[in-house]
Amino acid sequence: MPTQDILINWSPQETRVAVVENGAVQELHIERTLERGLVGNVYLGKVVRVLPGMQSAFIDIGLDRAAFLHVADLHAGPPARPDAPQVPIERLVFEGQTLTVQVIKDAIGTKGARLSTQVSIAGRMLVFLPHDNHIGISQKIGSHELREQLRARVQALAGDGGGGFILRTNAEEASDAELAEDIAYLRRAWALIRERAQRSPAGTLLHQDLSLAERVLRDLSNEATHTIRIDSKLQCDALKAFGETFMPGTVAKLDHYRGERPIFDLFGIEEELTRALARRVDLKSGGYLIVDQTEALTTIDVNTGGFVGARNFEDTIFKTNLEAAGSIARQLRLRNLGGIIIADFIDMLREDHQQAVLAELRKQLARDRTRTTVSGFTQLGLVEMTRKRTRESLAHMLCEPCPTCQGRGQVKTARSVCYDILREILREARQFNHREFRVVASATVVEMLLDEESVHLAGLSEFIGKPILLSAEPGMNPEQYDIVLL
Repeated sequence: MPTQDILINWSPQETRVAVVENGAVQELHIERTLERGLVGNVYLGKVVRVLPGMQSAFIDIGLDRAAFLHVADLHAGPPARPDAPQVPIERLVFEGQTLTVQVIKDAIGTKGARLSTQVSIAGRMLVFLPHDNHIGISQKIGSHELREQLRARVQALAGDGGGGFILRTNAEEASDAELAEDIAYLRRAWALIRERAQRSPAGTLLHQDLSLAERVLRDLSNEATHTIRIDSKLQCDALKAFGETFMPGTVAKLDHYRGERPIFDLFGIEEELTRALARRVDLKSGGYLIVDQTEALTTIDVNTGGFVGARNFEDTIFKTNLEAAGSIARQLRLRNLGGIIIADFIDMLREDHQQAVLAELRKQLARDRTRTTVSGFTQLGLVEMTRKRTRESLAHMLCEPCPTCQGRGQVKTARSVCYDILREILREARQFNHREFRVVASATVVEMLLDEESVHLAGLSEFIGKPILLSAEPGMNPEQYDIVLL
């Protein structure tokens, strides 16, 4: 297992976390006070609309946009028999009804948050399922004998208090006292949620998930974690108090960073953050990746670039693809890319090379905490992947579409804009009888109209019988222009 260090840069408006493994940044997490994610939050929601055709409902949980509840995420109790059909959503909920719901996916783009009525509350070693009675075990605990022992222990400790539990990976070596403490804490949290739900209006936040800094101790820290450095004395003390209560094993790893240089500057995280937003990712061999993120999917193209180190071209391609497989896995974690992902590796003729690249990709993805599924090579030589998406990607969190190109990644040439202007003037001249036309455009467009396109401009002015004046506006983008009728 690689050595891991966690760096926390805290400020009142933003918390940033970098997970560094063997000197390389593998994950970046950012939480802004005014844009804090909602996954894990429990609300008292109100049904505002039921859509039988989509088997879903819109729920008001007090946000600007109504949230989305699908029938599959609606807890309706155990079915009468295993093969019983799904009960339609219109028979389970009605408009105006109040429901205790939990956010399972943040609002992304134009889509509202996704909800579930099957509430789960995460603790240090267990996840509490108030509406279920079974005991589940993390799939990462591989031994069948150990899984059965843990299930029996939790069953005995839970008693008849109601609800079910899922054992997390770090419960593998937990003592009975630690498990019992976690069970008691989770049941207290659920009792408080129910109490608040009974005396609160619809749209009330009943339970909020831990902050990013607290989730570092609960979710990111593990046996491989060497240190957790944080640059705020106040937050370091708060994390120690939180850790002593819920995660005593992490307290010794906490360290207050007192250096004068910003912690992210000292360890090169700021440069890595900038590279994580770039379209091109350079490989050590001289090859590179091109990462393009769209609404529906992410494409990653592998190129050899300047790599000519192998004896023959086939070996060059293989070594580039092998290095790219590790880099792709890292970029998925670093950028938090989710949904459908298409990797276009350089075409390989040999079957053993393809299988070696796939094996390397799966090996690197095994370190990812987020569930990822990888298919084999398609007939076109593409590798299809899916990665669970629960929050915005790094680029969507930190960036917005360019106001000039509106996210297209390109703008019209100055000549194209000139011809748009000439067509618009001709259109206006046929509809209105004005003394003259004044064109207000960017300096580049005006310069072209006065130089290379001056003959066409003069010809149009003579054809319509009206003078055409030009005015450059520095604040206009290359595609903007205005035609003023005088």
